[in-house]
Amino acid sequence: MRRLLAVAAPLCGAVLIGCVGASPVAASQADSDNHVVRTYEPSDAIIANPERGFYHHTETHYRADGSGYTPLDGERLATWRKEEKITQILRVFYLEKFVTTDRIDRAYLDLLRADFATARQAGVKVIVRFAYAQPRDSWPYQPPYGDAPKERVLAHIAQLTPVLRENADVIATVQSGFIGLWGEGYYTDYFVADPSDPGTVTDEDWANRRDVFMALLKALPKDRTIQVRTMLMKQKALGRPSGLDGALTEDEAYGHSPAARIGHHNDCFLASPDDFGTFLSDPITLDQEYLGQETRFVPMGGETCNVNPPRSEWPTAEAEMARYHYSYLNIDYNRSVLGSWGENIEEAKRRLGYRLRLVEGEFTAGVRPGKAFTVSLRLRNDGWAAPYNRRDVLLVLQGDAKTYVVPLREDPRRWEAGETVDVSAKVCAALPPGEYRLLLDLAAPEPRLRSHVPLPYAPDTSYHAAYAIQLANAGVWDAAMGANDLGHTLVVGPSQPQTANCKGAVIPRR
Repeated sequence: MRRLLAVAAPLCGAVLIGCVGASPVAASQADSDNHVVRTYEPSDAIIANPERGFYHHTETHYRADGSGYTPLDGERLATWRKEEKITQILRVFYLEKFVTTDRIDRAYLDLLRADFATARQAGVKVIVRFAYAQPRDSWPYQPPYGDAPKERVLAHIAQLTPVLRENADVIATVQSGFIGLWGEGYYTDYFVADPSDPGTVTDEDWANRRDVFMALLKALPKDRTIQVRTMLMKQKALGRPSGLDGALTEDEAYGHSPAARIGHHNDCFLASPDDFGTFLSDPITLDQEYLGQETRFVPMGGETCNVNPPRSEWPTAEAEMARYHYSYLNIDYNRSVLGSWGENIEEAKRRLGYRLRLVEGEFTAGVRPGKAFTVSLRLRNDGWAAPYNRRDVLLVLQGDAKTYVVPLREDPRRWEAGETVDVSAKVCAALPPGEYRLLLDLAAPEPRLRSHVPLPYAPDTSYHAAYAIQLANAGVWDAAMGANDLGHTLVVGPSQPQTANCKGAVIPRR
């Protein structure tokens, strides 16, 4: 690891952001004697981290007579989190009652709010989908399928908007839904010219679908994403080609444009050579290249649906979950496919989404009050994807009397799969003399999820700990703090060695 200096490298500023490959000024020997280097032991544990891993499928209905709604069971969610390390669910809300009316009952909106509250109190997140219909008969399915026309869909999205915005903190992402059976966009009465020929979609049909996607993006906060069922849906909505030429770029990523906010889900992963019509380009390699690039920056997930050896077996599954940066997968379906993976399922539990671990840290050992100290961390992402939602990075200084926090201008969404990143900071010791334990807190940005109040359905865990990221290292997780112990104690006192002045340093806040 690079030796850390007491004065930050000028090109990187007071807080070094993504400075891999920078050439910091070498520390003097005196400064080097006041530095401690620590290495960290990896862990192979399966970790209950937010917005990654396997999910459980849940769904609920609301039929014409108001029956069919099954609220979420908070105790069950908490058990999944504790015993299976599953921190997310897919929640499909079927809107049967409203398929013939523009108005959604207030009582129904209250049921949605209650479900999101239950998820929050259990420490889980929700992948959301709305749909109107499931098949009424066996395949081949015949119209009418039972979904709603565009204007009604748009009216419903408008009424759902307040609920989605109020609960965006526990919404991981929203699948585009609404159109067709299961909300997957294919068997539809209104978004194709001829429902008996659902594979033929006209330009007008694509325009109607685009209106639904844009309405759903508008319904969500700008830092939340939607997912579409096929790459073609995004390409047609945004007028971009397949292949690398049309895929999201690094410069576009994590902005507020539709391109940056539309991800993908494949609900027939490994089912056939083209995953039952998921990959639609000719040649198929164009969509494959497109998806591999896109999913560096947008969420990717789905489920398996068909036993199809050797493609559905582990070697291909592992290669494609890595290539397409899978963050989540359905643990409930298809069990025959998942069963064929044998003990490799444990590897999938570890590597779906991000898996962040500390490699090495370098710290100033002691500092005089009002002088600067430095912290440099090297982390690696051993998962198949980066975190896809915004997250804070906080250096915590825990003293006997008070705790201080240093916000670092880092974006973990940029900590890509298979990459090693350096996070460094120069901090002013504007602290009372004493000893301060250093921790790294990868916290949820939403205030409601930052509380150290115990979860109602899991009182051994706080909101903060449930929604912060635990690093994949042995002995670093402090469950009470909801942060990762860096194994270093900073000493602040008048007898400590002379270090750099505080000019350009970050000031801790209480």
